[in-house]
Amino acid sequence: MDSLKYFKGSFLVTFAGAVAGYSIGGFEALFLVFVLSVLEISLSFDNAVVNATVLRDMDEVWRKRFLTWGILIAVFGMRIVFPVAVVSVIAAVSPWEAIRIAIDDPSQYKMLMESAHISLMGFGGAFLLLVGLHFFLSQDKDDHWVGPIERPLLYLGKFKFAAEILAALGIFLIAEIYLSEVEQYSFILSGVCGIATFTVIHKIASLMENNEGTRSENNATTAVAKSGLGMFLYLEVLDASFSFDGVIGAFAITTNLFIIAIGLGIGAMFVRSLTIMLVEKNALEEYRYLEHGAFYAIIALAIIMFLKTFIHVPEVITGLIGAGFIAVAFVHSLAVKNQVSEA
Repeated sequence: MDSLKYFKGSFLVTFAGAVAGYSIGGFEALFLVFVLSVLEISLSFDNAVVNATVLRDMDEVWRKRFLTWGILIAVFGMRIVFPVAVVSVIAAVSPWEAIRIAIDDPSQYKMLMESAHISLMGFGGAFLLLVGLHFFLSQDKDDHWVGPIERPLLYLGKFKFAAEILAALGIFLIAEIYLSEVEQYSFILSGVCGIATFTVIHKIASLMENNEGTRSENNATTAVAKSGLGMFLYLEVLDASFSFDGVIGAFAITTNLFIIAIGLGIGAMFVRSLTIMLVEKNALEEYRYLEHGAFYAIIALAIIMFLKTFIHVPEVITGLIGAGFIAVAFVHSLAVKNQVSEA
């Protein structure tokens, strides 16, 4: 029951969203809002765990900013503005015209949104793949969940830009083998942009973290907080990459932009609440392999996003795979925790 306090805001948003959904289209719209909320939560559960790994080392001020400003960007920006912006760019129309298309001609809006599918999957897949690979290739990683897989990766991580090279190889292989000549350019360009975005943000975060470390030493303090702005940007792009799959998948369920925004927005609020709970209850320290499970899920999601450029993978499968990794990691962590307690 103590954990429910973290979800008060999410339940309030759910109630408001349910009222708004019902006013738009009655019980049918209400049901679609529920389905989309579940879709978003299942696809972004691993996002909450990864957010928590970053936020636990983040400056308190910037942590609060992410949990307030960040959620506004996540809900309003990625679930409302982003789909409109995509259609506006593809159709070469103003954002207001894109909204008019969404209201008056949802089938055309869906077609325009889905025409950006390959580019979105390329960018999101590349960014998420690097997030996962950097975790497993990090020389600072000293705890392993699946040793036979993770220990050899540490040797690979000794080579500079190993993760970026692996991601680039994957992009070029998929483009060359599975995509048409027209699709290859969009996929490769968006994938390279995903790699570049990750690299630039990571570099900014590292530089700012070093600056904070120097400042802390000069002030004779022992605590070194992670760069606020750099990690804030990193988390926002990470959330955006997770959102691509959910936003695209939502159009397979309904073409109503407002129902999509409500449903995915409710899901995003629950992910935020879960993130706060994981941080404040120190769940990642208590369940030692939960973090590992989330990063395995991220790599799986990245691979699925690449696969979606040439085959259809149902969102249910995507959500189950991610939740499955985290569930197994949680059960194993719980077993290890109990063994330690009994010893």
